[in-house]
Amino acid sequence: MRNLDEHTVTQAVLDLIAGTPDARLKFILTGLITHLHDFAREVKMTESELQAGIDFLTKTGHKCDDKRQEFILLSDVLGLSMLTVAMNNRKPEGCTESTVFGPFHVDGAPAYENGADIANGASGEPCLVTGTVKDRNGVPIAGAELHVWQADSVGNYDVQYPDLETHQGRGVLRSQEDGSFEFRTVVAVAYPIPVDGPVGDLLLATGRHPWRPAHLHFMIKAKNYQTLVTHVFRNGDQYLDSDAVFGVRQTLVADWVKQADGRYTLNYDFVLNPANQAH
Repeated sequence: MRNLDEHTVTQAVLDLIAGTPDARLKFILTGLITHLHDFAREVKMTESELQAGIDFLTKTGHKCDDKRQEFILLSDVLGLSMLTVAMNNRKPEGCTESTVFGPFHVDGAPAYENGADIANGASGEPCLVTGTVKDRNGVPIAGAELHVWQADSVGNYDVQYPDLETHQGRGVLRSQEDGSFEFRTVVAVAYPIPVDGPVGDLLLATGRHPWRPAHLHFMIKAKNYQTLVTHVFRNGDQYLDSDAVFGVRQTLVADWVKQADGRYTLNYDFVLNPANQAH
């Protein structure tokens, strides 16, 4: 491997991983190395630019903790998250579409009974959310596990408040025998993704806004069905066509309806795809 140059170093690296026992790992690394080297040659990357990229990734890692995942945020704003979601969640027509997971889901959210208030003190206008979980034939799915999380009226998730001692705006409940569910919460609002880290610096450098349209996050699990990770977006939001993380799908847009008593209601029906079936 002596006397390698810009044209021969790529093959030298590929030769060294040729014996990788895991075939899938070998395939992924081969593609990654090939594309990275081709990219560097294409843009004529300088040593200082490479160092700047390494510094950026280092800062991204330093921004991560048990309540925030800056690398997910980076993947989201580059469209990589949504690309991967689209490739891996092809479904028959009529099934609820998937979208990005986002960086603010946490394990251990409190369990609630149907009709409970999952806002648990989060600021915002009151809202009643109802809907059903069914299969493609309209058969109710009882006992489906619904994980829900959302931001409050100022656009923050509970985990963004360092001194908050209890979860707010998130919870886990189960669909009833007829597939229905309901819970009380607060109205979803548009909010900017965090810009106090390297991802924010990237958006600023590229002239992009950080805003996401108002939405609720859902992850729905049921035996013998594919797990669904999705949002429900608020119709009329000004950022539906410029979501910072490219997550909007028209089928996921719904109306938040203001009632005479000032409370809002949202109704949305989810359709799950059977496990091991794709379009």
